[in-house]
Amino acid sequence: MDASIWNRCSDALASELPDTQFNTWVRPLQSIETGDSLRLLAPNRFVVDWINANLMGRINELVGAQAGDGGIHVSIEVGEKLESVPQPAENTAARELSRIARRPAVEIVGGRLNPDSTFDAFVVGKSNQLAKAAALQVAENPGKAYNPLFIYGGVGLGKTHLMHAVGHAIIAKNPHARVAYVHSERFVSDMVKALQHNQMNDFKAAYRSLDALLIDDIQFFAGKERSQEEFFHTFNA
Repeated sequence: MDASIWNRCSDALASELPDTQFNTWVRPLQSIETGDSLRLLAPNRFVVDWINANLMGRINELVGAQAGDGGIHVSIEVGEKLESVPQPAENTAARELSRIARRPAVEIVGGRLNPDSTFDAFVVGKSNQLAKAAALQVAENPGKAYNPLFIYGGVGLGKTHLMHAVGHAIIAKNPHARVAYVHSERFVSDMVKALQHNQMNDFKAAYRSLDALLIDDIQFFAGKERSQEEFFHTFNA
């Protein structure tokens, strides 16, 4: 089968869909094309369900147009191509030593993750489905996908729930991950105390050594230029 069939279909979808929708649902897909079948690999179950419900019909049309007379069966599942070369086992110990070595003397005092706020418990609706999809991408690829991810919306739509869910998912995938959930007011308070006690280096080391920083109610930074500047440097560290 022509190896470019999915690439052509993806290009067609890119021209048909809004950029946000395409980048959230279609761009993460990988493909395996063999004989008379096209397998699409999605990063998580939520993407699979959304594609099946909203785009699979159109994908079948595009694939059929590319395939001509030969029928091609299209399927989608959670998976990933095994393209990367695994790291040697001895690197695991080296990575852990490096992680321990970079832990700062000052620990961050943050809130605990709500055990009930997980992805499985999240109620999905039209107003928050894109936010959940993006949050799932962050949880699967922390520091790479949507970095930083900013979730904006009205009260009661699940912003804080998603933030906790991301934290839970990252820790479930890597129990050694350093994840901190803090209110933006706490971030500012920590910074002010660090300035007062001449401990800015410790403050910076504590926050910048995290694997994931989850900050709630970021609007608290409005009008606080020094806090905004330090936060900018923190998530770009």
